Amino acid sequence: MQTLFRAKCFRRLAIPGSVRVLHKDYRTVPPQNFTNYESMKQEFKLEIPEYFNFAKDVLDQWTNMEKAGKRPSNPAFWWINGNGEEVRWSFEELGSLSRKFANILTEACALQRGDRVIVILPKIPEWWLANVACLRTGTVLIPGTTQLTQKDILYRLQSSKAKCIITNEVLASAVDAVASKCENLHSKLIVSQKPKDGWGNLKEMIKHASDNHTCVNTKHDEMMAIYFTSGTSGSPKMTGHSHSSFGLGLSVNGRFWLDLTPSDVIWNTSDTGWAKSAWSSVFSPWIQGACVFAHYLPRFEPTSIFQTLSKFPITVFCSAPTAYRMLIQSDMTSYKFKSLKHCVSAGEPINPEVTEQWRKRTGLDIYEGYGQTETVLICGNFKGMKIKPGSMGKPSPAFDVKILDVNGNVLPPGQEGDIGIQVLPNRPFGLFTHYVDNPTKTASTLRGNFYITGDRGYMDEDGYFWFVARSDDIILSSGYRIGPFEVESALTEHPAVAEAAVVSSPDPIRGEVVKAFIVLTPDYKSCDQEQLKKEIQEHVKKTTAPYKYPRKVEFIQELPKTISGKIKRNELRKKEWETI
Repeated sequence: MQTLFRAKCFRRLAIPGSVRVLHKDYRTVPPQNFTNYESMKQEFKLEIPEYFNFAKDVLDQWTNMEKAGKRPSNPAFWWINGNGEEVRWSFEELGSLSRKFANILTEACALQRGDRVIVILPKIPEWWLANVACLRTGTVLIPGTTQLTQKDILYRLQSSKAKCIITNEVLASAVDAVASKCENLHSKLIVSQKPKDGWGNLKEMIKHASDNHTCVNTKHDEMMAIYFTSGTSGSPKMTGHSHSSFGLGLSVNGRFWLDLTPSDVIWNTSDTGWAKSAWSSVFSPWIQGACVFAHYLPRFEPTSIFQTLSKFPITVFCSAPTAYRMLIQSDMTSYKFKSLKHCVSAGEPINPEVTEQWRKRTGLDIYEGYGQTETVLICGNFKGMKIKPGSMGKPSPAFDVKILDVNGNVLPPGQEGDIGIQVLPNRPFGLFTHYVDNPTKTASTLRGNFYITGDRGYMDEDGYFWFVARSDDIILSSGYRIGPFEVESALTEHPAVAEAAVVSSPDPIRGEVVKAFIVLTPDYKSCDQEQLKKEIQEHVKKTTAPYKYPRKVEFIQELPKTISGKIKRNELRKKEWETI
């Protein structure tokens, strides 16, 4: 009975249909998995089984499809680096290698179901194997970015009580420096060509490990992973996700927002320490049987991005707004992206000017999606839908999204409020379980029957949602409420502005005013700054409401950002108000 349910569940998750043939005019390819937004909302139904494990119920099912010749010859995983190395795995090869890794975790590391494993690796194949091995063993994956400092690593090890850490030789010494302060840590695995005392060498161990492993039978609501939030304010929180919240919940991302089929190749540039990698580099693509493409780049470099998009048959490109901003400031004229047909963005709002420039240069729209570490896609722009520049699109079929007042009442179109997701009487399965070891913070996210995202926005008459700001980013000036995003969007339309962040700044008359921190484009760095400041202020007055223009402007070399690339407005705001 359970096997039959698993087969049904798999069919519901991914409906590959016939193998897609690329259109000559690939920029006008219609949705592959749905007809229109309304049909998508109506047709989306997903039953949650008592037991579910993504490795067994999805990945191994694709292996079976592969063996039966019912899946295109696309690899499941395709990895390159800048040195000419290349790795391609079928689902069968992914399965075999991940079972070897799983045996290392349970045998050499003596890990048991529910034990926590921190994985701090760059975009190398072992990172994907670690993800799947943790699923197979029922151990709890805790990803971390390679940008973590020694202090960050200590905080994560102590907070999570992790028993095992997997990293490379770059960070191994930082782990060794703090390991004595982490009483739960007893296993260390390193991805390296050289041995290191006190560490198990994963590359050597995997050569000798058996691929005979039986996947654990995890319950759907069992803890699967913990993601540390990027911490734009306060210390990072541990966000817990179950086997169904991402393993099933991200089907909405893969099937509808990314619109993937087994013939597609998706390249997501997100850092491995960010939950967006779970979104678009693991669960969403593999739910749909698509190929996950990865390019190990030491740093984000536009020329390498353009060359990769031109050379490889990448059909879907997913990147953060910061990356798109960098790309449109570079010369793209000599590149042709022949296979590319769908571009998406998430992580923070993307400015309309950026999407317009990308469209002019590639002929492709950027379909913005809105979600959090705590959720799957909340709102999105979907293929076949009219895109309103600057809008987050419409609610995902997984959630009932509303704009709420302070008492939890639903507000009508046009009124600004808190963005909320209905969780009572039935909690959506695409939502995190809780903040681990922080019941107070978990409880604070609830208001009446809704989960409060901490973001403010409004819904227009057509049902499109618009982001205003994080709740604590709102600027109150002379009685006016001003969201930084609108001002930042106006600023980035000016040719002198490469990036901008807007925060409140104290003012003796108005209480607070808008202050803009601006990173200039190279062509304008030598200009007279006072004159440029006035020109930019006038530009904002004309582009948006005059009361929103930045009365204070400061030119800086770079904006402070979290490890996932989000602007730390709270840091800039704190400096402004510390002088009082």
